[in-house]
Amino acid sequence: MNLSAMLRARADEGRPIRVALIGAGKFGTMYLAQARLTPGVHILGIADLSVTRARQRYAAAGYPGERLTTTSIDDALASGQTYLTDNPDELIEHPAFDVIVEATGDPAVGIATATKAVTQGKDLVMVNVEADALAGPLLADRARRAGLIYSLAWGDQPALICEQVDWARTCGFEVVAAGKGTRYLPSYHSLTPDTVWDVLIQYLPIEDRSHINAQMFNSFLDGTKSAVEMTAVCNACDLLPQSGGLRFPPASRFELAEVLKPRAQGGSLERIGVTEVTSSLNRDGSDVPHHLAMGTFVVITSDSAYSRQCLREYNCLVDSSGDFASLYRPTHMIGLELGISVANVVLRKEPTGTPIVFNSDVVAVAKRDLAAGEILDGEGGFTVWGRQTPADVSLSEGFFPLGLAKGAKLAVPVSEGKALRWQDVEVDETDAAVRTRREMERVFAPNATVS
Repeated sequence: MNLSAMLRARADEGRPIRVALIGAGKFGTMYLAQARLTPGVHILGIADLSVTRARQRYAAAGYPGERLTTTSIDDALASGQTYLTDNPDELIEHPAFDVIVEATGDPAVGIATATKAVTQGKDLVMVNVEADALAGPLLADRARRAGLIYSLAWGDQPALICEQVDWARTCGFEVVAAGKGTRYLPSYHSLTPDTVWDVLIQYLPIEDRSHINAQMFNSFLDGTKSAVEMTAVCNACDLLPQSGGLRFPPASRFELAEVLKPRAQGGSLERIGVTEVTSSLNRDGSDVPHHLAMGTFVVITSDSAYSRQCLREYNCLVDSSGDFASLYRPTHMIGLELGISVANVVLRKEPTGTPIVFNSDVVAVAKRDLAAGEILDGEGGFTVWGRQTPADVSLSEGFFPLGLAKGAKLAVPVSEGKALRWQDVEVDETDAAVRTRREMERVFAPNATVS
């Protein structure tokens, strides 16, 4: 409750939080727009592969062009400007920065940034949930051992869900399920960047398709992004994925406690303490009234009969038995809320969610029959989608993680609907991301708490 006051104090003292932003995409631009209006925050540096794009996004966020400089970080520091570069290492290595924000969305880049941040003694906000799903438990453990913070990004749904889980446990409730809403039908698993338009135009009035990254949007619809985000939640909150992955049951925001309770009590879950994602569509394609497509939730119960009675008395969203209740947040504001993570990490030395276990994984599943020699195109593409899978199952079966699928070459054919295995893919074991993932698989036994 005191973050804004702490930021104002930093501003008054002339010691704003100095932020390095790596990746000037949509999320990064949204953060820039609000960081400009936040006392006590100085975006000291931006790194992006396209300096031209970053310059455009900086202007779109409302900054005057003269605030940008490409001369040096020291000049930007002295003048209150923002240094622009295409080399993120310049920012990570400079001692003036208080925190690094990794917002590229590329798993390999995210792993490289997190690794570099530890060697340079920098705290990190990992917007790049793809990197977190691939190797987050190891990256976070490295940071902890170095006395540093590795944090999930507020505004993205995983960090918001972590806050709801923490609220529930702090109040003494048992977490039955935690997750988010999305738009889903079973047929969406086969969507590609070409066919995704048939779905997008049903709910987005798109006039200019040139402004839409079809592969990125497709990852939200084909089930991949949900698997990635719920894996981040499982590993940060010590929750478990369900054995078959996400089931996407249709549910309104008022039905969460009824639908997301164990099957033994009439719900859809195989057990207590899992993640799930609800669909805003019924299986016949009709809209679920009062759905939660952009929101997050936690479903709780209590061993106290008196507490359960109070939940009913105070008109909480309980199920028909009155034993389960839900709390939801109707939407999330993406990068516009990222300042919460930046402030928490620097001012309180606390993450807004961080991996503590390796309970969940995201494995690559064939969207169609794939031939030997084909090059996989990764998340949201034409070849594979990501399925949430218990980590112990993923490791025992040798499943291939989705985060390494972009650019990988198939060694053997794989039929539609089958999860890929490491042996199915020609893997460069010298690749830094591959080596990091392999190390995590060696170090972390499923369900073991990170030290």
